[in-house]
Amino acid sequence: MAKQKFYVVWKGVNPGVYASWTECRLQIQGYKGAIYKSFDTEEEAAQAFATPAHVYLQRHRTSAPKEPSAKQLPENFDLNCLAVDAACSGNPGPMEYRGVYLLTGQEIFHFGPVYGTNNIGEFLAIVHGLALLKQKQLDMPLYSDSRNALLWVKQKKCKTKLERNAKTETLFQLIERAEKWLKENTYTTPLRKWETESWGEVPADFGRKMP
Repeated sequence: MAKQKFYVVWKGVNPGVYASWTECRLQIQGYKGAIYKSFDTEEEAAQAFATPAHVYLQRHRTSAPKEPSAKQLPENFDLNCLAVDAACSGNPGPMEYRGVYLLTGQEIFHFGPVYGTNNIGEFLAIVHGLALLKQKQLDMPLYSDSRNALLWVKQKKCKTKLERNAKTETLFQLIERAEKWLKENTYTTPLRKWETESWGEVPADFGRKMP
């Protein structure tokens, strides 16, 4: 009889610890960017689940998931960095964004919801992160999975096609404030693209993507 294994699902339909592969598979099958791993004991699984996925997998690379769909950070990846992401219910729709410190998995900032688009949220998240890191005099890279937002930040202009009206006025005031900060400030923070296809979802992801 095969020895029972326990499964940790860090990112899936319902993250948690599961006592069978069938239960685990229900949480990850078809779920984009699912992160999971098997363990020999429930205690090991519980300890692993209490640790942010990217931190655990980076520390235990020799016992990384064997499942073919599992994705990992590069071996020399420095977890001393900030990752940002946005989520939007509808596009446009209620939008929010946040920043997460990878070394601990801690949410550093969170804003919203406010009516907007995902790209605008990604842009605002990057500028928020840049301003915070400069204010705190912290030297670390900032990651985003949005090519558009990274380009907009580089150009110091949010090139959205969203109409400015009474419903979006609050958002456009935030955009103007962000653009003003970019034009009036310099920064040394390296801006880098999060490689979702190779590394899995950005750690700041809100986990709301439908399978």
